[in-house]
Amino acid sequence: MEKEGHNRHLGSDSLIVQLLAEMREQRKAFREEQLLAAAERRSVQRWNVGLKVVLIIAPLAGAAAYFASATGFSFGPFGDVIGVVEIKGEIKDGALASAEKVVPALEAAFRSARVKQVVLKIDSPGGSPVEAERIVSALVLYKQKYPKPVTAIIGNLGASAAYMAAMHADRIVAGKYSLVGSIGAILAPWQLDKAIAQVKVSQRVYSSGRLKAFLNPFTPFTSESDAKATELVNKVGGAFVQDLQAQRGARLNAKVDYGTGEVWSGMEAKALGLIDEIGTMEGFMGAQTKLKEFNFGPRDEGFGGLSSQLAKSILSLLGEANAPSAVQLR
Repeated sequence: MEKEGHNRHLGSDSLIVQLLAEMREQRKAFREEQLLAAAERRSVQRWNVGLKVVLIIAPLAGAAAYFASATGFSFGPFGDVIGVVEIKGEIKDGALASAEKVVPALEAAFRSARVKQVVLKIDSPGGSPVEAERIVSALVLYKQKYPKPVTAIIGNLGASAAYMAAMHADRIVAGKYSLVGSIGAILAPWQLDKAIAQVKVSQRVYSSGRLKAFLNPFTPFTSESDAKATELVNKVGGAFVQDLQAQRGARLNAKVDYGTGEVWSGMEAKALGLIDEIGTMEGFMGAQTKLKEFNFGPRDEGFGGLSSQLAKSILSLLGEANAPSAVQLR
């Protein structure tokens, strides 16, 4: 009896061992199934990501690259660079060289830690003194807030309001054949009262003061309105000359009248102290051994901007004759 009990005990232990082994095998198989399922999920996720890249991200990247190519836009900078900000064309509201477009480009260039120096790339006849004043104010502010060397490089033309911006740089470079200067102001209102009189048309003007409507193109000029217009441009032009003396006084020739409104070649401008050296953008960048150029714009709006700019130009031409003239630095 004792032996039979011992055998039954051994059989029971063997059964338990067998059950435990089967349970281990089942757990092992279950873990393998879990790992296989997880691998399959990861594979599906990778395929989903790949499909999204192919169907969504790649077209977007292609569109972005096309946009960048069409508009001149650049991503970055991703390394140390010379930040270039352009003042191109007439400086006026709504133009590529308006304060609204130039100032953000200036801010981006100065704020970037990657930009080690800033270049103003100028090719402009000038324009609105208020727009130029806004650009100059921003330039002075950012120079104080983010101290960096600033070089103005004049291409074909750096005149009037464009030169006003240039003379607030640390140094000015222009080509031998660049045109520089035109320091002064101009006011050129239309005088159409005689023309409309020939077709027996007149405009009745009511104003609260004698000179309130002196820039109205259909109002006959008087000696008083002529004197007022002359006084106005002389004050604006005089302020320009004072600003020139404040910025470049030590380099100017005391015997030269810089307020005549004339332009000088680059060689003459250097002799007169209006610029610091003769050179070009290509020469300046070619002399750099470590830093590359990064253009912050501003840039044209692309293809969509062409039609809107054309429309603006047409509307400007249609409305120009009846619009009051503004003082221009050009």
